[in-house]
Amino acid sequence: MSTVTSETASHELQVAAEQHDHSPGRPAPDPVHRRPAVTLGAAGDLLRALAAPVRIAIVLELRAADRCVHELVDSLGVAQPLISQHLRVLKSAGVVYGERHGREVVYRLVDEHLSHIVVDAVAHVEEGDR
Repeated sequence: MSTVTSETASHELQVAAEQHDHSPGRPAPDPVHRRPAVTLGAAGDLLRALAAPVRIAIVLELRAADRCVHELVDSLGVAQPLISQHLRVLKSAGVVYGERHGREVVYRLVDEHLSHIVVDAVAHVEEGDR
């Protein structure tokens, strides 16, 4: 009777996982190219910042055009303090930035990559509804 160590079992699982093709037609993942933990942590923080329905709606609005707070309040039907709170979260996560124009601050997306994440997530959910 043979004894299986946790190291042997772990190796066997790794070999089985490498042989199993979850995405036919896609290149196999490069096991040497691992992302640093700090990069993965920052990506997780970014996704958490986007993970609220009102913040998703804000990103979709800002994708269409730059907006000030009162325009977001009007278009989303959400109270001004709540819009401001969500904008603070998005701003601290580097998703949006604001530029003062007189008494108003106009918000815009930092870059288009972020809107693609939101648009793709919404499209994915809508495809599942069909």
